[in-house]
Amino acid sequence: MVRKVLALLGATGSIGTSTLRVLKEQSQYYSLALMTAHQDWQKLLGLASEFGCSMLCLTGIEDKALQARIRQEAGEIKLYFGEQELLHLLQDLPYDIALNAITGSAGLKSSFSIISSGRPLALANKESLVMAGHLLAPLAKSKSLPILPVDSEHSAIFQAIGTHPSSEIRKLHITASGGSFRDLPLENFTGIKVEQALKHPNWDMGAKVTLDSATMFNKALEVMEAHWLFDLPYSQIAAVIHPQSIIHSLVEFIDGSLLAQMSSPDMSLPILYALSYPQRLPSTLVTTDLLKLGSLSFREIEEERYPLYYLGREVALEGGILPTVLNAANEAALRLFLERKISFPQIHELVRRTVEAYPNTPCPDLEEIVNCNTRVYREVLSGR
Repeated sequence: MVRKVLALLGATGSIGTSTLRVLKEQSQYYSLALMTAHQDWQKLLGLASEFGCSMLCLTGIEDKALQARIRQEAGEIKLYFGEQELLHLLQDLPYDIALNAITGSAGLKSSFSIISSGRPLALANKESLVMAGHLLAPLAKSKSLPILPVDSEHSAIFQAIGTHPSSEIRKLHITASGGSFRDLPLENFTGIKVEQALKHPNWDMGAKVTLDSATMFNKALEVMEAHWLFDLPYSQIAAVIHPQSIIHSLVEFIDGSLLAQMSSPDMSLPILYALSYPQRLPSTLVTTDLLKLGSLSFREIEEERYPLYYLGREVALEGGILPTVLNAANEAALRLFLERKISFPQIHELVRRTVEAYPNTPCPDLEEIVNCNTRVYREVLSGR
């Protein structure tokens, strides 16, 4: 395989950490042109030294005195600050592929900048397609560029579909772990503590992704993402709870065949596949012993336990600006929950009220999406 130069956005997060684990094993095939983080500059500098990356961007540090201190500690490493600088770097730097692992709506503009620059996008940022799939997917198609899924579920679907056309697909089945409270009695939900919600039974992820898993909001996002990635109507996309997280998703074909991608739950595998596509590289990072898997089970997603999933599906059908409203309200509600200002069930209540009160706008442009996202987030936080 030809050696590739990578831009890694969100290097200090959970996906970034897994990506660096892949790069360490596959160092003969990959080098880093750029790494980014929001505010964790000390960790980013350490990673730059470890992986020989000479260009960094910190998007969340505005204090000039702190910037000067970081520059001093960085030595000869080139440092940039702020989202605008990052967008310029993504346009101008020489790199072969970019992996967008920025958390939440903050990753939206970067996805557009990567595709606009003519480079393939390995996408771990669900919100890019949830909020602006009607813009990003056609842009990538117009440039004949792939959007390579990094989420384990979409990677599984991508691998299972292969070269089969959409006309041969009956249904996509996205699997879900069920999150932290899949077996908790419903009457105990009002007493859920932040610490409980941040303990995922199968995966080691960041706070937002773990909370979205607990509410199953992440599956609503993944349904929307699958709609844009695989160009299928929502009626052909379903989700099901699979507590073991061994089958990462299934594709049902028109002849009745079900093809599944299976492995031990580890993000290294879908990351490696996205970066090496269309080839496969040898790796020992993920091994799966069939004799130790035990039983694999499936069950329905209960609406009473996971109302945010069903609200998300309703919003997906509406489209327009409402997926942005939904996502911004959820991000704000999660912050309020983490700050212990609302209870766990109130996350759904707050998001639902926000969506129901907001008028829809069909086919919003990127500026409308960004402005709406900021406005709704602030309004929900302030209680308006």
